[in-house]
Amino acid sequence: MPMFQKMFKGAAVLVVSGSALLTGCGADMQGGELGEQEEIIANVTEAGFPADDVMVHEGKVYVGRDAHVTLEASREMAELAKQGPEHYRTTNRVTVTTICVNPTSAFTSYSRLNTGLTQAINNYNALGLTIRLQRGGSGCQASITAQTTSGAGGSAGFPSGGRPYGVINIGTGLQSYNQGVSTHVIAHEIGHALGLRHTDYFNRSISCGGAAQNEGTAGVGAVHIPGTPTTNVTSTTSIMNSCFSASSTGVFTSSDRTALNWLF
Repeated sequence: MPMFQKMFKGAAVLVVSGSALLTGCGADMQGGELGEQEEIIANVTEAGFPADDVMVHEGKVYVGRDAHVTLEASREMAELAKQGPEHYRTTNRVTVTTICVNPTSAFTSYSRLNTGLTQAINNYNALGLTIRLQRGGSGCQASITAQTTSGAGGSAGFPSGGRPYGVINIGTGLQSYNQGVSTHVIAHEIGHALGLRHTDYFNRSISCGGAAQNEGTAGVGAVHIPGTPTTNVTSTTSIMNSCFSASSTGVFTSSDRTALNWLF
């Protein structure tokens, strides 16, 4: 499906032109028309479209270079953006209920990673899910090892056999960010291990910037989670955004909570 069609799925009015490049601005618009154009631009920006993807041609606002956005459609998009991002899961589900997260000694030597792991576990458990994460200890049905890697990001895998992926890799470069960022990245990688896909897997540029990139199903599926929006494309503070920001707090958004409560 073309990216702009996915982004506008369910929007009130969408007209797709067959023109190629659209450039320039309307030079002779009346005051009311200018105000409407400005509102449309503000609305599509709020809905997550980067400024360099919004173009004006003969008084009309376009995104994706050829998708015309009406005022009504832009208002609907902006309203949807307030609901939080859509969420996706893998085809495989976690069925065990008690999971130990075991940090390596190298991991615990980084104060913000060490604290972030505790905070991330507490944030999951505070939701009252059917699964429970436990830092170390015994009596667990499955385990996840938290270990260090280079850089300032993380990586993990997806569930199989009813169990979470067994390792999360967390970059030691996160030590130079605030505590919330470490908590965010650790919670994010645990989310993958439990079966969550990126909220913007279909267009990583929503949270990462740059050119649009679709991760596809990645062989594990990208199943929409009921109760989360199906049309929103805005960049938010969701734990499961493809990319984090320096102001990330590690706190679950309302849509993060909805997704996790549906899964568990």
